[in-house]
Amino acid sequence: MAMDSELAEALASDPAYTQPLAPPDGVSLPTFARQQSKAILSPFSKHYGERLPSESEYAVSDSLVPVEGGAIAVRVVGPCVKTGREQFPVLVWIHGGGWLLGDINMDDNHLRTLCVDLKLVVVNVEYRLAPEHLFPTAFEDCYAATKWVAMNASGLPGVSLKKGFLVGGDSAGASLAAAVVLHARDDPFFSESPITGQYLREPAVVHPLAHPDKYRSIMTSFEENADTVLLNSERALDSYQTYGAPPMDPRASPLLAPTHAGLPPTFLQVMGQDPLRDDGLVYEKVLREASVKTKLVRYDGVVHGFYYTFPWISAARKVDSDARDGLRWLLSLAGPS
Repeated sequence: MAMDSELAEALASDPAYTQPLAPPDGVSLPTFARQQSKAILSPFSKHYGERLPSESEYAVSDSLVPVEGGAIAVRVVGPCVKTGREQFPVLVWIHGGGWLLGDINMDDNHLRTLCVDLKLVVVNVEYRLAPEHLFPTAFEDCYAATKWVAMNASGLPGVSLKKGFLVGGDSAGASLAAAVVLHARDDPFFSESPITGQYLREPAVVHPLAHPDKYRSIMTSFEENADTVLLNSERALDSYQTYGAPPMDPRASPLLAPTHAGLPPTFLQVMGQDPLRDDGLVYEKVLREASVKTKLVRYDGVVHGFYYTFPWISAARKVDSDARDGLRWLLSLAGPS
């Protein structure tokens, strides 16, 4: 399928958008990727920074979550509690970046708009990155942050887990979210405060070297979209290897979990020209066949993460609008409104 015309025009506007994704000789992938990310990600922050709601409508606080070897930051963005009786659901958000780039500011402005629009408390997690911190550090950090939310919900202004307890992420963050939700399903700690839904945007759910034989015939996007811009197959594989993720470990490859029964309702967004397209399509199929409620939106003609670089084009605005609708759907299934 042809590329979306607005996206093609936007990509053609600056050669930097189509520069090689492999680092030059003598430069490590993390260093190169972090340098590139400034140009690729900054339009998203700027776009939503210009659309922030009034500061009187939300409150922001940063906290530290203890983890093995130190502490990580979380940013809590919540609607202002005006009467003392309001109760809001919560979303634990895990940023993307191939496990090797990104931080708490990456989605910050966008999350502030979600908070006010959806009357939702967002806990934005800054997990430690590879290669400084290898697998399973990112997973363990995100899991610790999710447990911290459950343990401290009563102390977070307006939070009621009975209104909804969601975990979501983008790309590698969606991989981490899926792994967290899988692990929490089997953890007695969450028996009194179960996760009620997950939001997976362009998820990476299986190591490229571990595609199951039973799905090989329908997992073709890694080859079909091997040379796409913004993320190609080589960069995706290199990111897994930089993270040090064992291909068969469900904490890195949630698709390979022995069973997906009992997982909460799941909303997924998948990009048609993404090497990871079929990760999302197959994961939705597996969840649905395990009797998990799912909602999937596929966007043909666009590439991985395009909305970060070109948030103003029509397809990116649709991704955002659908995300809000998908989160509302998850919350509608969580409990009384």
